[in-house]
Amino acid sequence: MDRKEEIALHTKEVEQIITKYLPKEEGFQKTVLSAMNYSFLAGGKRLRPMLMLETYRMFGGTSEVIEPFMAAIEMIHTYSLVHDDLPAMDNDDYRRGKETTHKVYGEAMGILAGDGLLNFAYETLSQAFFMEPGNIRVAEAFAVLAEKAGIYGMVGGQTVDVETDKGVPITREKLDFIYALKTG
Repeated sequence: MDRKEEIALHTKEVEQIITKYLPKEEGFQKTVLSAMNYSFLAGGKRLRPMLMLETYRMFGGTSEVIEPFMAAIEMIHTYSLVHDDLPAMDNDDYRRGKETTHKVYGEAMGILAGDGLLNFAYETLSQAFFMEPGNIRVAEAFAVLAEKAGIYGMVGGQTVDVETDKGVPITREKLDFIYALKTG
């Protein structure tokens, strides 16, 4: 099997795992659930959950406790893309060859879909506590992911990025900060 086939096989495995955690599109809030799923299923390489799974396995992990983390990291990544595409940020019309969430569902629903994905990521993550009660590593991993998505991580990096769009001078140090926080 060549490298491309191997990656495709891993991508399919990851897709099967993470899509199990998507919300059902039902109830009065069905529109936001549909927008969340539309965004999440828009494609992508699924590198974050794939790397998470392979790292977990490399260090001897064998349980399914990694699965909610895999889904959550992809939800967090997707929420960041949904918000990044909004008119107040990059105002993009297309991502991965498909119309962006705010173009399909409207700006307000785009905001809510991003918010929903971020919050649902933590709801999904919390399932790991029930899968392995008493496993302190679950709490430690939860804390790391929460920090890396928040003001000391991705949100902090995006803040500095947005400020540079408003004419604030950019230094190499500031650029490195943005890259480290947004991609870290």
